[in-house]
Amino acid sequence: MQRFSYTGSRTIDEALTAFREAGLGARYIAGGTTLYDLMKLGIERPEHLIDVTCIGGLDRIETAGDTLRFGANARMADVAADRVVLRDYPVLAEALSKAASQQLRNMATVGANLLQRTRCLYFRNGSGAATIGGGLYPCNKRSPGSGCAAIGGVDRAQAVLGTSDACTAVSPGDWPVALRAMDASVELLGPAGPRTIPIAQLYRLPGDTPDIEFTLSRGEIVTAITVPKTAAGRRSTYHKIRDRESYAFALASAAVALEMTGDTITRARIALGGVATIPWRAPAAEAALANKRLTQEVALAAGHAAIAGARAGRQNGFKVELAARTVADALVIAAQRTV
Repeated sequence: MQRFSYTGSRTIDEALTAFREAGLGARYIAGGTTLYDLMKLGIERPEHLIDVTCIGGLDRIETAGDTLRFGANARMADVAADRVVLRDYPVLAEALSKAASQQLRNMATVGANLLQRTRCLYFRNGSGAATIGGGLYPCNKRSPGSGCAAIGGVDRAQAVLGTSDACTAVSPGDWPVALRAMDASVELLGPAGPRTIPIAQLYRLPGDTPDIEFTLSRGEIVTAITVPKTAAGRRSTYHKIRDRESYAFALASAAVALEMTGDTITRARIALGGVATIPWRAPAAEAALANKRLTQEVALAAGHAAIAGARAGRQNGFKVELAARTVADALVIAAQRTV
């Protein structure tokens, strides 16, 4: 790991000033559960870290009123254990509790979690061109223009939705998928002042520039996440399929929330994880469920609609049917929850 300097900030203004004065090598750090890993791998090479975890008020969890509001520094474990979130928005609590080990959830913050970088093995193995099994492999996320070794390579864990000829790396998060299903917004603050954007606008498809993953302006910091309250929250779930039951990233996941009259769905919210390059909303599947009585056949048809347009590689074709069935199972789980 290269040498770096460090500043602790007590206010957002202090953090913004420190970032501006530190120059191009500056990075904000919160829980550090991802950034430190990438620094040790030589992928991230900040010259100056600005710690924002001590900024007063950024760890509040607010559940009164018409909106849930989570300060960016709220710990994942604390939000997952919040009484209102557990009772009224299980999709949010489950996405957090299934995301990592308890130790990591005690450290990681909900704001920084939005900015995780991919788990693609070609991206994470070394800097420049990664060395795997003695060979050199390019990665456009790490070294723009070098190519993508995952295309035609080891691609079992890669995305099948939102890919491009430059990158197939899967978006790693669970929490952002649940937030996408629940129409969350992200509050930001930077040198140009505050702004709020839908979470859908935070993420960029890889296109020809997979190294540019987020729409943050330089020096901007996430200050809070807001989620509009909805009756669909109680009939919701985050269903995650992985190679092992704990501490593993999703092969496929689905965040589902339903509004129902009797056994008929009036509105569905569906987002997918583990199969796409960004947290993926599935409007075609949602439309397919409108005013339908939920049966296994209807649920599976919606699952197939959610994964329509998937482009599989050499080894990840199984994700297409797995994602469809994950959505179908999540729909059944959500529908069976009492309001």
